Amino acid sequence: MPNNTTTTEVAQKLLIIEDEGEMCLLINLLLDGRKMEVEHVKTIADAVEYFQQKTPSVVLLDNRLPDGYGLDFIGYINDNSPETRIIMISGMDAAAKDVALENGADIFLEKPFTRTQLCQAINDLMEAEIFPC
Repeated sequence: MPNNTTTTEVAQKLLIIEDEGEMCLLINLLLDGRKMEVEHVKTIADAVEYFQQKTPSVVLLDNRLPDGYGLDFIGYINDNSPETRIIMISGMDAAAKDVALENGADIFLEKPFTRTQLCQAINDLMEAEIFPC
């Protein structure tokens, strides 16, 4: 049977790099059924492996991960997947926001963030209304 899927029908990919299971579940529930394929990894090592196989449109990147800091991983993403947009998520202070944006993150969302803030950030980066806010 031929594959009739066109490029425009393929869902955008969103990768969540977050080690807290509850946070991932919450984000998945917020984004479920939308025009994006959502995947999740818990460590930087798993994220590197993911990037070797796939290119997400957007990454939600936590800062404190079991094997390093998301702030340090921003450069890897920008070097290896420059088309990928980065939303840094962290409960840290304004200094982390400044460093994240200086390192190349597109948007910084402070935890806890609202569904509206998350949806608006993704819509802004994708330049389309993928999620109704």
